[in-house]
Amino acid sequence: MTKFVFVTGGVVSSLGKGIAAASLAALLESRGLKVTLIKLDPYINVDPGTMSPFQHGEVFVTDDGAETDLDLGHYERFIETRMKQANNFTTGRVYQTVLEKERRGDYLGKTVQVIPHVTNEIQEYIKRGAGIGTADAVDVAIAEVGGTVGDIESLPFLEAVRQFSLRAGPNNTAFVHLTYVPWIGAAGELKTKPTQHTVQKLREIGIQPDALLCRADRDIPQDEREKISLFTNVAEWGVISMPDVDTIYKVPRLLHEQGLDGLICDKLRLNTPPANLKRWDDLVYKTAHPKGAVKIAMVGKYVDLSDSYKSVNEALRHAGLVNDVKVDITYVDSETLDSSSVAELASYDGILVPGGFGSRGVEGKICAAQYAREHLTPYLGICLGMQVATIEYARHKAGLTKANSTEFDPKTPEPVIALIDEWEDADGSIQKRDANSDLGGTMRLGAQTSDVEPGTLAHQIYGNTVTERHRHRYEANTKYLDKLRQAGLVISALTQREQLTEIVELPKAVHPWFIGVQFHPEFKSTPWAGHPLFNAFIKAAVEKHQPKASNTSKESA
Repeated sequence: MTKFVFVTGGVVSSLGKGIAAASLAALLESRGLKVTLIKLDPYINVDPGTMSPFQHGEVFVTDDGAETDLDLGHYERFIETRMKQANNFTTGRVYQTVLEKERRGDYLGKTVQVIPHVTNEIQEYIKRGAGIGTADAVDVAIAEVGGTVGDIESLPFLEAVRQFSLRAGPNNTAFVHLTYVPWIGAAGELKTKPTQHTVQKLREIGIQPDALLCRADRDIPQDEREKISLFTNVAEWGVISMPDVDTIYKVPRLLHEQGLDGLICDKLRLNTPPANLKRWDDLVYKTAHPKGAVKIAMVGKYVDLSDSYKSVNEALRHAGLVNDVKVDITYVDSETLDSSSVAELASYDGILVPGGFGSRGVEGKICAAQYAREHLTPYLGICLGMQVATIEYARHKAGLTKANSTEFDPKTPEPVIALIDEWEDADGSIQKRDANSDLGGTMRLGAQTSDVEPGTLAHQIYGNTVTERHRHRYEANTKYLDKLRQAGLVISALTQREQLTEIVELPKAVHPWFIGVQFHPEFKSTPWAGHPLFNAFIKAAVEKHQPKASNTSKESA
């Protein structure tokens, strides 16, 4: 029978519920349990696909083509279970389902209300996320409730999980509450009052937490933990200190040493072997002991919020671990780049242009691709990064001086990047779209397989085929591929059905490492093995950096 852990948050957002939930899942998985995670998002959007990265951070994409919350990226990087559409749902999706049922007459003429109809639907979504009744059913499902206690948007979710716990029974559910204990500099002490209030609010709803994860910029002293225990009715051993750490991969060990996984196993009556954290300890050690460093310029337009490129950042760091180097990432605002300023990229060992939407900052990204090509700097273009590299090559090498994307200039006379009206989705179904289609759900999404050209850099990295996750609306225009090939651009992977461009690159004879991919490889990177494309990119950056190191040593001598 599947057991459930519900993770809630209080006081303020962005405390790290996703990392805490993923770390607990990793601990339970290390005890031999099959675990999954579910994210309940209280916003009314059906999914985060149309939300600005400045506000919400990146959109994570699953193999089955779901556009989900970025926390699902943390989940996949911490545990073995792969996430699916069912692992993330929103208020908008719940209400959409309830209204569809009402229109069909499923409620038999009853007045449709938040309780019981909406809360029941939330519980059904939780069961689906846990695989209840299927071969994918897990031992433990950890459900993270987005937002903070006290938010009006979160109330139906909290009521639903309260009901769920009541129906499931006392030893089949557990509650973990993440809270904030601020340090007040003027008083010179930690303040527990916000934690007391958030737990009081949670208990008013009818939920008594079994464990409190207390976030602070320092360790919570024993006397403060005793005070928190007394005022929240949480056992003292359930008050867990979560100070800031220099790498998120220390969190599983931190929680384990304070007994969180043992507490949860006791509450859920789970008889398991002890946790085995050797892989986490090895990972932390490797993170702290690099043998060198490389500098990567990430040229994008969402640089004011690092969460906009969360998976890319992590994939670069994972590749650094594989190559035994620290990866120093500098975010370069593409709106500031032009022919007069692009020389600032000279100090970097590699240039990466990530995905994005809209015309703002695109010319700066094109400048970055041109600089990398002309100055033999390792270049990795992801999604839009591949498209701007294609546009740059078309303009300066293929004689298509007015080349552009119809996304940026609908009337461009040379649309080397354009909207396609038909494509095969991740599930094999044929989808259609046009310029007037809804933004949500009109992209090529999810994992798809392409053939790779032998003898290319892509073949060296991937082999004969590549299967990666997609999230984009525009494609390289097939009408211009021959002209680009004649000018020297290598089209090294094409989709199997539509023959759409998946990978472009420059021959080794003219550039040491230059590649652009239409998909998003960052979504499949893990700290244990990295990702082959990112691993190769950082290796190329290391090779570019080494001559600098040897020259420096000669000068010193």
